[in-house]
Amino acid sequence: MLSLPKLLMAVVVAGLASPLSATEIKVDDGQHVITLPDAPKRVVVLEFSFADALASVNVSPVGVADDKDENRLPPEVRAIIGKWTSVGTRGQPSIEAIANLKPDLIVADLDRHRAVYDQLSAIAPTMLLASRGENYEGSLKSAAKIAEALGKTDEMNSRLEKHREIMAELASKVPDGASMMFGASREDSFSAHGPESYDGSVLLSLGIKVPEVQGKGKDAYNFVSIEQLLALNPDYLLVGHYRRPSIVDKWSKEPLWSALKASKDKVYAVDENVWARNRGIIAAEKIAADTLAILHGSYKSVE
Repeated sequence: MLSLPKLLMAVVVAGLASPLSATEIKVDDGQHVITLPDAPKRVVVLEFSFADALASVNVSPVGVADDKDENRLPPEVRAIIGKWTSVGTRGQPSIEAIANLKPDLIVADLDRHRAVYDQLSAIAPTMLLASRGENYEGSLKSAAKIAEALGKTDEMNSRLEKHREIMAELASKVPDGASMMFGASREDSFSAHGPESYDGSVLLSLGIKVPEVQGKGKDAYNFVSIEQLLALNPDYLLVGHYRRPSIVDKWSKEPLWSALKASKDKVYAVDENVWARNRGIIAAEKIAADTLAILHGSYKSVE
């Protein structure tokens, strides 16, 4: 018969020999309830805003749908998450590349990736969250949901509190009454972003007026002609040139252009990756900082 000290030692050794029980995580993404046996370590994200969310809590993804161009993620995000493997474009990510990374969590876009959900979820638990077409507050909710799946809710709450402080500080320096609009300019089209767009809703949160446009998603976006842009007539026009020369480059040489209030030194070329493609905590802070610099005359247009 074992003595008491030997019995206690046997219990301790047995406890050390058995694996520690992991903390199971259940997350409802609004479409499905996914179950994770433990905090995921190998995460693949299929939208830039989801990479922003990971960076906000210092988590590095193993794979990103980066449109095969790492520079589409802001440098502030890249500096935090480090190197990753590209899994193709956001619109058509490679299922094979994703599977090869052996992820334990995939974060996919509700709009872009709903049709391939079954394929993705056969590889790993998959969250479907809104990113494309989402507004500012919605993007923060998605970030919080991602943190929940990572077991980092406390860290995200702290980051969101800091984010609110940063945005409030920048908003306090915005002069009253200014109106501003961002638009994406290609060779033959200009998409005006209204108050329900991501960037438009960030501007609204800073106390800036954003002209309403008639389009999808509660006046989010619409392709407009130069005449329709003149009807919107913001004080400041911010342009993301997707390709150059763009239609705005062409318009700027036409007689109607001079009728725009913004044409008097208030048209700025901004980083389309930050203002249009990326949506998230870090992106919003960059947009707010750009906006303040524009309003105070210290912003230099991107090339």
